[in-house]
Amino acid sequence: MSLNSFGHLFRMTTWGESHGPALGAVVDGCPPGVALDETMLQHWLDRRKPGQSKFTTQRREADAVRILSGVFEGVTTGTPISLMIENTDQRSRDYGEIARSFRPGHADITYWQKYGVRDYRGGGRSSARETAARVAAGGVAREVLKALVPGLKITGYMVQMGDRHIDRARFDLAEIERNPFWVPDATAAEDWSDYLDGLRKDGNSVGAVIELVASGVPAGLGAPIYGKLDSDLASAMMSINAVKGVEIGEGMAAASLTGVANADEIFMGNDGKPVFSSNHAGGILGGISSGQDVVLRFAVKPTSSILTPRKTIDVDGVEREIVTKGRHDPCVGIRAVPVGEAMMALVLADHLLLHRGQVGTGGGRIG
Repeated sequence: MSLNSFGHLFRMTTWGESHGPALGAVVDGCPPGVALDETMLQHWLDRRKPGQSKFTTQRREADAVRILSGVFEGVTTGTPISLMIENTDQRSRDYGEIARSFRPGHADITYWQKYGVRDYRGGGRSSARETAARVAAGGVAREVLKALVPGLKITGYMVQMGDRHIDRARFDLAEIERNPFWVPDATAAEDWSDYLDGLRKDGNSVGAVIELVASGVPAGLGAPIYGKLDSDLASAMMSINAVKGVEIGEGMAAASLTGVANADEIFMGNDGKPVFSSNHAGGILGGISSGQDVVLRFAVKPTSSILTPRKTIDVDGVEREIVTKGRHDPCVGIRAVPVGEAMMALVLADHLLLHRGQVGTGGGRIG
């Protein structure tokens, strides 16, 4: 049984391990005639690749993507697109001491319990290294969205690191690309820098919350009951390594609201289209996009690979103390931003094709 694929009509299958010779993805269901080349995909991989600041793992990978199939003379052919990224800076010796011991917080013990064999070199398939393939595939999805819905834009950023939050009053989208945390708050970025540097020097780590916003999403994407847009978005985000929670719109905070406060009232705009007074629903009603911004957040746990000694057991059941050596992110949430964007692009591209296949250009008209 293969469970390494994601999507319905627009489908991605990833392959490869953290310390293998290469990893990659196969994208199937991409429409023909979409402009695509390696430089388009490389832009997104460069945002995710490690070693770009002292706040991420110092593993040095070019993350250079190669398109092996599915593209001819600069456009997609409608056949499977195979993408490959070579691993060039593996240091498997860093993991020799944990070949028989299970790292707390990692998938080591559950992979062993399930399969009876595991790739201890960086975690194999459970490593965040796998997400490079998702970002490459997400780049393909972005080009599909650009071709079919030119105004659609996906933006991700961090809104929380540990117990530190951004100040929404200082929210500045232009600030996202100016700091290593993808945070839209210059003051928070400065504070987080000192905070994370202290944790890094102590050999510790911290979690984060990332917010994603898709603007320009057409109304009608998603379907009841088991094909809801928010269901697939939640599934996409929960599939990312270290993600422990997802919320849409108000999310968990909706539980503290009254029905009056939570209702997004609807009016007719001057352009003859419906407008909403607020967006507590996060742009999705009944699993179907409303035309508002689609807003979600996901929580990433602290990186489990830390230098502080932790108690564990080995495959023989002997209790041991373990220190995880190697090169690791003190806050994996930093590089989760482009990964979350990629997964959102994959879901939206898939649902756009599903909608066009079922409904075409139809749908109910208002006014």
